[in-house]
Amino acid sequence: MDQPSAKNAVEAMKNAKMTVFAAKDIFRASELSLLGVSNSHVDKDRAEIARDEKLSPLLLYRDKANGKLIIADGYHRLCAVYKFDEDAMIPCKIV
Repeated sequence: MDQPSAKNAVEAMKNAKMTVFAAKDIFRASELSLLGVSNSHVDKDRAEIARDEKLSPLLLYRDKANGKLIIADGYHRLCAVYKFDEDAMIPCKIV
């Protein structure tokens, strides 16, 4: 993504409304693989979930040119949530 497009995406993300998607649907749309629990970032997020702490929402970007969903922020959080419940509804902002 070029600099002006990235800047526009960031501005759009700031103004995007919060929505929710199932963890499994986000993975399916992004075509990314699931990180294992041995990943330190996933492990940290899983510990926060176990303590009933809220995680930040995911920031998602629709890459229309390639027909994919880009996880701009929150990939490790997504993996952590998915390990608990693949049907969990995750708060997101998407542009």
